[in-house]
Amino acid sequence: MDFLRLFRALGDETRLRLVNLFVQSKEAICVCEMTDAMLVPQYQISRHLTVLKNIGLMTTERFGTWIYYSLDRNASPCTADLMAVIEKHFKQKYGEDIKRLNDRLAKREAGRCVLGYALIEKEGSLSKQEKGKRNSSKFHG
Repeated sequence: MDFLRLFRALGDETRLRLVNLFVQSKEAICVCEMTDAMLVPQYQISRHLTVLKNIGLMTTERFGTWIYYSLDRNASPCTADLMAVIEKHFKQKYGEDIKRLNDRLAKREAGRCVLGYALIEKEGSLSKQEKGKRNSSKFHG
């Protein structure tokens, strides 16, 4: 692994928040779950995941419509040490992301995302208009 590229990638707060989600949850997560957890648009999440995947930090697996991302736990011993530091020191800093992710993961069926984008607002609820949009359209992650 090119550690200069790794540290450059983690210098972006959105990518650091993404890595923290994976480190804290120890789960494979689909894009729509990350979007809801971080309250960041899907295109931004996808762009940042591409950077993390290109440096060898992420792996992907497709299940139907959904693509699940996870940390490559075998990237290198140095990367494992860095993930331990992130796990220890960033849990509190990005605690709201983790709370929203855990709420979102609780909606899985048989361990898999079934909702697509839930359109979670900062208050954690959907407006009647958004519920109508969600029920009338198909959302995918």
